[in-house]
Amino acid sequence: MNPTITPPQPDAIAYTCFRVSQPIAIDGDLTKPAWQHAPRSHRLVDMVSGAPGLYDTRIACLWDDAALYAAFWVEEPYITAQLTERDSTIFQENDIELFIDGGDWYYELEVNALGTIYEILYVWRDAYTRGSRWDVPEFDVHAREAYTFGGDYDRQAATFWRGTHPRGVRWAFTDWDYPGLEVAVQADGVVNDDTTPDRGWTVEMALPWAGLTSLVDDRPVPPNPGDIWRLFFGRFQKLMVAGQEVQPHPAWVLTPHGIYDTHQPQLFSRVQFAGEDVAER
Repeated sequence: MNPTITPPQPDAIAYTCFRVSQPIAIDGDLTKPAWQHAPRSHRLVDMVSGAPGLYDTRIACLWDDAALYAAFWVEEPYITAQLTERDSTIFQENDIELFIDGGDWYYELEVNALGTIYEILYVWRDAYTRGSRWDVPEFDVHAREAYTFGGDYDRQAATFWRGTHPRGVRWAFTDWDYPGLEVAVQADGVVNDDTTPDRGWTVEMALPWAGLTSLVDDRPVPPNPGDIWRLFFGRFQKLMVAGQEVQPHPAWVLTPHGIYDTHQPQLFSRVQFAGEDVAER
């Protein structure tokens, strides 16, 4: 039986990411020995209250010198997904999400049950100054699909433009693609067929460390054993009740934020990278 970990306390290590000795082939199949050895998380919890999610969702991650690997087990009795175009607004339907916090930047990846990808790179505007490491052609806001972003939807006058985060506005690079990203999905059921209940779907991904080299400053990449990064693991579920869509969509996460807002990197889960091989635990 795959081992599990208990829900983390605030500011504790939420997950220990063990090494693998061989690269993982990304095909969505989580019966591989590496994932069977990896600690599987507790059931994801409500992002605000910390209560267990309505449907079971578990995550695991592993790493080697080439990449960070992540896996999601998603219970869904009727698997539903419609969006097929890359960078569609996947968060409008059922999805899983992974964020990486880099200090002056953070990266967002979303995937639905059809394997459609949505990804954004955010750079805090207070770090994007003349002569800074961001003032280079790769991050030219005039040449890229870049937009100012204040955080999750907000219609309050005091925070309408800057959002609620103390750092204020971010530049959102909607055309930035993670170099070498691999994502695969497998459905245990039939997507968009409500005639027979499904078990759910799994997601497997590899994020090569080389894809972060233009972003990091003094952070070792790949990380050193013992290093701690902040990562967000979550799931959003579109629910229909009495013919009405529940708003906001239920959000289930590894570590609760206390507020309904994914764009709070300081609240992402603390993940520690272990030097121990997962098969030798």
